[in-house]
Amino acid sequence: MEIEFNKWNEVKKELHNHRIRRSFKTRDIFYMKMGQNVGFEQNGKGKDFVRPVIILKKITNDMFIGVPLSTQLKDGNWFYKFDFMKNDKVSHNIAIIPQIKMYSTKRLLNRIGKMNLENFDELKQKIKNFID
Repeated sequence: MEIEFNKWNEVKKELHNHRIRRSFKTRDIFYMKMGQNVGFEQNGKGKDFVRPVIILKKITNDMFIGVPLSTQLKDGNWFYKFDFMKNDKVSHNIAIIPQIKMYSTKRLLNRIGKMNLENFDELKQKIKNFID
């Protein structure tokens, strides 16, 4: 497996100069340019290094705390399984709790769904338990 840091650096340079501001709210699920990261940190996929993320908390109009998502179902206290509607179909996802991070809104691409309030409250509780 070739590590694609140089390709990601080119995408990241374009992203840094990106001027379009995306509107977003807590519980929104977006595709975003996650990047090529180090070690076991979550990476994006494809030529633009894209991965879905749930907006956990809006910090400013330019920054948010997000939790990356995966469709690869995993069990354990560090993951939260939930479903949401994506393009009129149910999408099964896993929130990868240890990968919580602050992100720039420049990374956001398009909104693909919204987590329901009950699942969001359960995710927040699971995050609190993880931190404790």
